[in-house]
Amino acid sequence: MKEIVIRGGRPLSGEVRVQGAKNSVLPILAAVPLVDGVVTLTRCPRLRDVEMSICILRELGCSAAWDGDTLNIDTASFRGRPISETLMREMRSSVVFLGAILARCGRASCGMPGGCDLGARPIDLHLSGLRAMGADVQERGGVLCCDACRLRGGDIVLPVPSVGATENLMLAACGGGGVTVVRNAAREPEIVDLAGFLNACGGDVRGAGTDTVAVAGRPLLHGCTYPVMPDRIVAATYLCAAAAAGGEIFLRGAEARHLDAALSVLRESGCQATPDANGIRFRAASRLKAVEPIHTAPYPGFPTDAQALFMAALLRADGTTIFEENLFENRYRHVAELRRMGADIRVFGRVAVVNGVASLRGAAVECTDLRGGAALCVAALSADGETRVGNLRHIQRGYEDIARDLSALGGDVEPM
Repeated sequence: MKEIVIRGGRPLSGEVRVQGAKNSVLPILAAVPLVDGVVTLTRCPRLRDVEMSICILRELGCSAAWDGDTLNIDTASFRGRPISETLMREMRSSVVFLGAILARCGRASCGMPGGCDLGARPIDLHLSGLRAMGADVQERGGVLCCDACRLRGGDIVLPVPSVGATENLMLAACGGGGVTVVRNAAREPEIVDLAGFLNACGGDVRGAGTDTVAVAGRPLLHGCTYPVMPDRIVAATYLCAAAAAGGEIFLRGAEARHLDAALSVLRESGCQATPDANGIRFRAASRLKAVEPIHTAPYPGFPTDAQALFMAALLRADGTTIFEENLFENRYRHVAELRRMGADIRVFGRVAVVNGVASLRGAAVECTDLRGGAALCVAALSADGETRVGNLRHIQRGYEDIARDLSALGGDVEPM
C-alpha cells in the first residue's frame, strides 16, 4: 500500500474494534528478555514497530510466531548480544530494551534510537537512571555501551515524568537487586499495563499509575499469557474522524477511562460520547464548536499524540481554537499539509491558532509523522473531493490498517 485515497463528505456510521496499544506492547516486548519461558500476548497489534521489536528479539535468540492477533514468544534460546544499529534506528522505543538486557546479562549495547522526527527527545534520563543503579554507561562512536555486574536498588527522582525513562528503569529494576523506587514517574495507562505484565510474570511492581513506582528485584521471571490494553490514541483517531465527518459510530473495546481529557474536548465541541462496558458510542454534532485552548501535558493531561488529530477535527469548527504544544517542538509539521486542504492555521512557536473554515478541499498530501499522518486522514474525511495521502510508512508504525477501519466506519477510503 503506497497511498490512501479518501473521498470526503460522507458521514460515518458503524462499528470497529480498537486494536491493542502500540505504546503498551512495545515496552512489554522490551521486557521479554527478563523472562525464562513462553510469553503469549493476545490482542497484539501487527504494526511496523512491533515487527521491528520482534526482529530485535530474534536477534537476541528468541523465537516468535503469530496466530491471528496473538503473538507467541519463546525465550529458551535467548543470548545477550549487541542490537544492530539498523534495528535501533527504526524506532524510538528500542532504547527501552537496554534496561532488560542489562539486568539479565550484565552488559548491553545498542545504537542510538530513531523514530519520528518530532524534535529533541534526549535519552539522558534513561542513562542517568541506569547509572544511579550502578551501571557504567559509555557512548562510543554512536553506540551506547552499558556494563553492570549487578544492578542495585535505590531511590531515583526523575526531573520530568518521562514515559520511556520510567519504563526502562522499571525493567532494569525487575532484574536488579533490592527495591528501586522511581519518583515523579510517568502515570500513563501504558505504564500500568507494563506493570500488569511484569506482575503476571512473577514480578513485584507497585504504584504504577501514580507518581511513585516501587519495583522489587527478582530472579528470572516466568512466562504468561497477557492481553494488551486497547490503544487510546487509535480510539481518539476514530472519534476525531467521526467528529470531523459527522455521523455516529461505536468503538468496541475502547476504554473511556483512558480518554477523559479527549472526551471532555469532544463534548465541549458539541459531540456526544457515551461509554458502556463494551466500548464507546459516539455521535457527532451537526457542526463542531471551537473549544477552550488545548494544552498538551503528561497524563492525565491532554495527550500530545492526540494534538494533531483534534486539530484536524476542528478545522471546520465554528470559531477559533488555540493549541499549545508543551512536549515536542516539531509537533506541528502536519500544519503545512493541512493548509494544502484549505485549513486556516497560524503557528507562533509552540502555539497554533486554528480558525474554522466553511469547507476543506481534497489535495495530495504527505504524512510527516505517525499522528500527523493520521490527522490528514481525519481531515480528508470532511473535505470536498478526493484526498491522496502518501508516505504511509509513518502511519503503518501505529495503525494496523487505518484504511480498513475507516472503511468499516462508512468512509469512502481506498488503499492503493
